[in-house]
Amino acid sequence: MKKEELEIIRGSGNIYRDFDMADADVRQLKAILAAEIIKTLDRDGLSVRKAQSLTGIDAGDFSRVRNADFRRISVERLMAMINGR
Repeated sequence: MKKEELEIIRGSGNIYRDFDMADADVRQLKAILAAEIIKTLDRDGLSVRKAQSLTGIDAGDFSRVRNADFRRISVERLMAMINGR
């Protein structure tokens, strides 16, 4: 078995930029905000339905965040979810 030498590349801190994806900074921001939302839901033991009843924000939006599906969720919407309105 031949040993292959690995090349180490330091990332930029933004995986979306490292993979040359469009809107890398927005994608990174959405991922950070979503992580905070998920952390809060988990910490408080909230289901998406309970989060909806507390915030008035659709449970489907919380489900999309849990599934990392940000295509239809804006940064502003994520901020509203964090702020509970």
